[in-house]
Amino acid sequence: MFALRRWWEKNAVKAGLVFLAVGTALGIYQTNGAFVSETFRFLARPFQGNTPPEKVESPYILDLQQRVVELENQNQKLRELIDYSKNSDLDITTPAAVIGRSPDNWWQQLTLNKGAADDVKEGDFVTGPGGLVGRVVAVTPNTSRVLLISDPSSQIGAKISRSRSTGYIRGGAGSQATMQFFEKLPDAKPGDVIVTSSFSRLFPQGVPIGRIASIDSEASPAPEAVVQLSVPVSNLEWVDIHPYTPKLDVDAAPAKIVTDDNP
Repeated sequence: MFALRRWWEKNAVKAGLVFLAVGTALGIYQTNGAFVSETFRFLARPFQGNTPPEKVESPYILDLQQRVVELENQNQKLRELIDYSKNSDLDITTPAAVIGRSPDNWWQQLTLNKGAADDVKEGDFVTGPGGLVGRVVAVTPNTSRVLLISDPSSQIGAKISRSRSTGYIRGGAGSQATMQFFEKLPDAKPGDVIVTSSFSRLFPQGVPIGRIASIDSEASPAPEAVVQLSVPVSNLEWVDIHPYTPKLDVDAAPAKIVTDDNP
């Protein structure tokens, strides 16, 4: 008994620390560290000031925010289309939304949510913010399919608005098209505005198409120009449909290219 007392007097502090450590470890294990976390928060509270805790937004709130952003973007596109329609000389229009587009023919065709029930017919032409988009080639009661001017098979009679030099536009499966001039020495320069001409049988004249980006004067049999399309064909969401009857029974295009040797 005397020996136990002497041992305790010598090792009481060490034993107490051991028991305290073991008890703390068991407490942390049983509470999954909650005790340590609460202790840390208590000690750190004086150094945090009045900063409110970070809020974690629910998936529902995030979804609503994303929908609001999408609606704002759609409204902006629609306002741009309305502004263009107000400033256009084309009076009769039918606004339509783009509801279909295939990745395989992204630059060739798109589908609109207006059809025969809305008096849309084959041959009507379509514009967007900036100018010409294409023409209606197929119609159902509630939808219509549009052949875009960026389709490589699309050819449009065109002219330079400034100098009246004429030619035709062919699509390039992208945001740019190629204009081949009928004249050997056309009055053309980068920045010139290109519009549809009276040689076009599928579109009325004077509809904006784009601007000349560059000119290849060495092209044969006549110079060619790269035209940047004025309509953002790659991301269209809203367009205007205009009634039109193509002049398919009239050969409006020149019979031959005018050159210095063949006036």
